[in-house]
Amino acid sequence: MLSLFKIKLYRNNFKFKNKSNFRSPIDYKKINPNQTMRKIILILSFLTSLNVYSQQFKIVTIVESIVPMGIGRSRIIETQGATDVNKLTTEREGNKSKQDEVDRSDVKVSGENLKETKLLNFFSLAGINFGNIAANDAVISAKLNELVKDGWSVAFVTSGVESDGGTGDGQGIFITRIFLTKS
Repeated sequence: MLSLFKIKLYRNNFKFKNKSNFRSPIDYKKINPNQTMRKIILILSFLTSLNVYSQQFKIVTIVESIVPMGIGRSRIIETQGATDVNKLTTEREGNKSKQDEVDRSDVKVSGENLKETKLLNFFSLAGINFGNIAANDAVISAKLNELVKDGWSVAFVTSGVESDGGTGDGQGIFITRIFLTKS
């Protein structure tokens, strides 16, 4: 080991008699900054990819009724627990589907695994009720604040409407899905 150190010292022109000639054993002229940066980026990308596998996902669904005269139901729906997706998944073989083998009761979430938060309907007897919309906004904000305190963060939001089709329909909902992540 000592002879290897002497060879390095000799190769790098070290002279112990004159301290002004002292140089670092690392030859900085030989270091390629592009290769160093690539190594750093590779290591950082590897470390960040480790975090992806420890991430959890949650979906909170908000259903707001747009049924005239306030007879619909509006809720925030949050499932509790996990579903075994492998029990619900089948592979197709050509045109043959094996989905008939999946029992509907396996897909449904029982009331025990469900949290419902009551919301008000958009419509009352007099028509659209802006007070109800403001009250729903307050409840939804409180729910999101609760989830954020629990460590969840909003990844994205999507929404859709099935509106009243006119005479004789009387059906309609406004649905919003909030996708949340947690590390």
